[in-house]
Amino acid sequence: MSGMRSWIITGCSTGIGRAIATHALSIGDRVAVTARKPADVEDLVAAYPDRAIALPLDVADPVQVQAAVAETEKRFGAIDVLVNNAGYGYVASIEEGDEAAVKAMYEVNLFGAIRMMQAVLPGMRARRAGQIIQISSLAGRISNPATGYYSGSKFALEAISEALSREVEGLGIRVCSIAAGMFRTDFSGRSLKTGESGVADYDDGVHARMQLVKSVDGRQPGDPAKLAALVAAVADMPSPPRQLIAGPDAYAAVCARMDEVRAAMESHRELSCGTNFDA
Repeated sequence: MSGMRSWIITGCSTGIGRAIATHALSIGDRVAVTARKPADVEDLVAAYPDRAIALPLDVADPVQVQAAVAETEKRFGAIDVLVNNAGYGYVASIEEGDEAAVKAMYEVNLFGAIRMMQAVLPGMRARRAGQIIQISSLAGRISNPATGYYSGSKFALEAISEALSREVEGLGIRVCSIAAGMFRTDFSGRSLKTGESGVADYDDGVHARMQLVKSVDGRQPGDPAKLAALVAAVADMPSPPRQLIAGPDAYAAVCARMDEVRAAMESHRELSCGTNFDA
């Protein structure tokens, strides 16, 4: 895409969001760099004072969502690219999961992203142009023990993203959901929330996997800077895919899962397809 684009990116204080903001600014675009604490991103604004603005944004707060989008449109004239990046993980067995903690995660991972989409769409529709990029997860394609609730938030985001892409493709708006594998961020460290009530039956399965999720902190193979470059490449595409995978670990895992699903479907084809009225 030629010309200077205007981005709004959620969750820029650290990790993938910060990397995407840094990359977009480095290639000459304008960015609304958002964070719950704008002081955490003031260094980016200081480095690019003519093209970066820091905005307070907790996507769980509808008032802040509307204010951040309105301010970005006021300062930049329009929003060309929304990146829904804000989110965090919560790991627990389904039985042990705390309802309030699960709802709080969904408020950010799913409803926060929906709020952002609903806020930017009127402007994008009016201009018949725009791009919405979701930072989803491998967990949005495959659900495993301990990450069921987190996967639920990302599966839902993937489904809504796919539906939206079909709803607005005729309006000049492109939507792509990127399922990221393991990237070296705070996801498995300080950002990870856990729920465990001591049900010993889960010690060897769910609880062991919770420890596995924590154990990769600081050793994830994925480079956030390279993911940021991938996001920029998607923003450059005239016709991006509705869904994209980021990371060789995610690519291999999704391929294996697709093979598993197809094999299970074929092995039960007769049972699945024998449900119509008899002719």
